[in-house]
Formats: sequence, structure tokens, C-alpha cells
Amino acid sequence: MLRIPLARPSWDDEMRQAAIATLDSRQWVKGHQNVAFGDSFADYCGALAATPCQNGSVALWAALQIAEISAGDEVIVPSLTFIASATAIPLAGANAVFVDVDEYYCMDYQALKEAITERTKAVIAVHLFGQVIDPRIVELCQQNQLVLIEDAAQAHGASITDEAGKKTFTGAIGDIACFSFFPSKNMAVGGEGGMITTSKQHYVERLNGIVNHGRSSRIEVQHLGSNLRMSEVSAAIGSVQLLRLDYWLQRRREIATRYLQECGANEKLRMPKIRENSQHAWHQFCILVEDEDAFCKHMDEELIDARVHYPIPCHKQPVFTNHPQHNINMATTDSISTKLVAIPVFHEMRDDEVERVILALNSY
Repeated sequence: MLRIPLARPSWDDEMRQAAIATLDSRQWVKGHQNVAFGDSFADYCGALAATPCQNGSVALWAALQIAEISAGDEVIVPSLTFIASATAIPLAGANAVFVDVDEYYCMDYQALKEAITERTKAVIAVHLFGQVIDPRIVELCQQNQLVLIEDAAQAHGASITDEAGKKTFTGAIGDIACFSFFPSKNMAVGGEGGMITTSKQHYVERLNGIVNHGRSSRIEVQHLGSNLRMSEVSAAIGSVQLLRLDYWLQRRREIATRYLQECGANEKLRMPKIRENSQHAWHQFCILVEDEDAFCKHMDEELIDARVHYPIPCHKQPVFTNHPQHNINMATTDSISTKLVAIPVFHEMRDDEVERVILALNSY
């Protein structure tokens, strides 16, 4: 019996042919593949514009540059997230302000509201594990004239529907959004990759220039940027994968629904919640357990990968030792950070693998 991994990247003949055709064209950079991928991704999200880049981490740095965040500015970010969400802020010269998360593991609305000061210029709100942020955060940022940057690295295709029935996808919820393409993510591009989107017209030109040394269409360097470009091969693969995304999301949601319906009776497992009127993207299916070591050991014995996400909150990481919030306690973040365990939910899981995971969860 083979081990079930946390993720299995997708690869098929159409992706292979797209990569080979691009290599054969010998236009490996600055070609039409990047433009096409960006345009298609913007259309999918409902954003005004999108540009591919090297990875999700540089997308976050670029977003802060596009928003003109600089020294002395404060940027609010949840502490329960991948470290790149937080380290992008000091890399841009600004000060990170950490806040707690809500019951859906995303930025807590009230904590954000209380953290805003006259120095606050932006908010990085993370759609953690594929869960959409509290929609009230959008209105709060608008009221306080704050740039809302979506960290959508784990939320390709997630969405939320308002009271009027309008559905908005990640990538078009805030002012600027950042995506990551990686073998474990809902989309990959044959390796590392990222995407930056915007829903604001005044950011469009800067968005397009940031990945190309900050240059304008006239080759003038208007803004601080760098070479953040995605390769044409990766963009070609990404365009093919984008056509698969809805089906892949459907499969992830089918698997997650089975876990929720068939394993929720086990009192030792606290299943994740789905925010009302939203569609979860299920990059990760994280279960809250009291004894994470015992649970991971049990899953390992069943030859199923399981891993804690994220055991050390960002504000308590060594890199932030000198940060004024380094030793504070955050009620929700500190209580769950070592107890959130991810289990397999990837879209290429076979039915027999899903059955094995369900049996393992119910026997714990």
C-alpha cells in the first residue's frame, strides 16, 4: 500500500505540449505567453489586470511597492499565516503589526479594527487554507483609506457572495492581490510562480511595470521594481492549468464535503468551518486536534501524510525577536497554532485514497 501525500502536482500531455511548443519557439522571456496568462487570470478573477511573476513571496513585496508603502508605515497582517505574508513588510521598509485570527482562521475583524492607527497604510489579509476573509474587512479598509492587499496564495478560485447575490472571487476582493503557484497549491506552473492582480485602475500601469524593473511602456523607469518576470514556459503551463481550475476546485470540494459529512462525529476532531456565503478553495483541509503528535502518529501508521500548519506564529518567529509584539499572546492564534493539522485534500486524490483517509479519521 502506497503512502498518500499531502499534495500531488498535476501534469498531462496538454501541459507538456504547451511547454515544449514554447521552448521550440525560442521566445522564453517577455513573450505573449505571460500576457495571455495574465489576461486570462484577470478575467477569471474579475480583476482589471494581472501580471505573472516569479512566486507568491515576490508578489507580496511587489504589492507593497505598487501601493507605495515605505519606511514608517504600518501594515497589519495576521500572525497565523506562512511567514512570507509577514516578512514582505519589513522587506518593503515598513513596520508589521500582527493581529489575531477568527474562528475561520483568517484575520479577525475586531482585532484589525483595534490595531488601526494614524500610521496604518495597508492591510495584508490572508485567505488562509483557501477560506475567504471576513467581507467586513473590505468596508473597514475603505472607511479608513487603507490599501487592502489580498494574500490569496492558498485561495485560487475561492469566492464570496454578498447580500445582493453578487459573487466576487479572490483577486478582485481587495485593491491588490497576490497568488502563488507551487506544486502543493490549487494551481502550479511546473515549479515556482506567482500572480499579482488589481481591481483599481490607478494601479494598472504600476502593476505591469513592477515585474520589469519598474519601467513604463516607454522604457522609462518610473517606479522601484526589479526583474520579477515569470518564464514563458511556466506561463504557458499556467494557461492550460487555469482551464482546469474549476474542475480541480470541484474535486477538492467534493473531498472536503465527504470529510465534513462522514468524519464530523469523531469528538477528537474539530472540523474546519466554512464562512457563510463563501466557496472555500481547500488548498488545505486542517483539523484541530488536542494531541497533534498522537494524531500525526496515527495517520503515519496508516501511511497518510499529516502536518501541523503553522506551529510557530509569525510574531514569535526568531526573525521578529526585536519586534515589540514578539512576546505577546494572541488568544486564538496561540491556542491553535500547534494543533491545526493538514490532511490530504488535493484534486488528484483517487476515491480509494479518500476512503482510506476517512477510515483513518474515524478510527482515531
